[in-house]
Amino acid sequence: MSDILYMVLPCYNEEEVLPETSRQLKEKYQTLISSGKISSKSRIVFVNDGSKDKTWSIIQELHEKDPMFSGVNLSRNRGHQNALLAGLMEAKNCADMVISMDADLQDDIGVIDAMVDEYYKGHDVVYGARSARDKDTWFKRTTAEGFYKLTNAMGGEVVFNHADCRLMSKRALEGLAMYKEVNLFLRGIVPMIGYPSTIVTYERNERFAGESKYPLKKMLAFAMEGITSLSTKPIRYVTTGGILFCFIAFAMMIYSLVTYLTGNATSSGWSSLIISLWFVGGVQMIALGVIGEYVGKIYMEAKERPRFIVERFLNDTEYDAK
Repeated sequence: MSDILYMVLPCYNEEEVLPETSRQLKEKYQTLISSGKISSKSRIVFVNDGSKDKTWSIIQELHEKDPMFSGVNLSRNRGHQNALLAGLMEAKNCADMVISMDADLQDDIGVIDAMVDEYYKGHDVVYGARSARDKDTWFKRTTAEGFYKLTNAMGGEVVFNHADCRLMSKRALEGLAMYKEVNLFLRGIVPMIGYPSTIVTYERNERFAGESKYPLKKMLAFAMEGITSLSTKPIRYVTTGGILFCFIAFAMMIYSLVTYLTGNATSSGWSSLIISLWFVGGVQMIALGVIGEYVGKIYMEAKERPRFIVERFLNDTEYDAK
């Protein structure tokens, strides 16, 4: 029976929340094991993404006390998406199914049961999506939902209100391993794999402790990364805008010529001319920025640098949790 479940939780400066997260996850695992839903060889994997606090020390201590807990230590900070991928790639060699969640307890641990049930029904990917955003501020809710809609409009296939809480089967993870992008956006890549998938909903909780690792600046950068990693539509829009401005310029040229020939040309219009120059200049800068974003991605992909380096993997595969 394919019932070995690994959980992967990226961690960056999570010393405040790890003791409680590990306690709740262990209780959940013990319930699932006793009910026969998952194997006693199942593990909980914390991925240390170059934390500056005691996160890795806590992970090591958890593993020493209880081999149910495993740990992956990256050689340096590589960002949430790369840390998550590192954990998934290590876990796929040991597990039949892998669930990824954040370590801050915002994702409802109770959704694990529903995900495992859907896995046994034949789904290789089970997305955890938020049922509502009532706890978010108006600004957070509007910008977050706008991000999903904009990404889909730009050609990126993402699941609405889904972050990185998901279950993936072993073969789905093997499919993910075939994607070699350095500019990583898992929310858009996973739907490309194409195996049977479904969605389960849950209510997202408040962060248990610590501070959010995604302030507005990082969220905007993440959104830009997602859109430009999944689609070339922004460049097409730049091209379309360039053609449109050519038509406008051509029309203005005809208008100016007719005005001159009919003797109606005057020295007025200075303000409109300056506004037009600034506007066109701004559009050109935006266009160059969009193109530069893609050129930069090509540059990084061409280097073929490793997305992460695992310094150590703590995992006792021979241990059976009782």
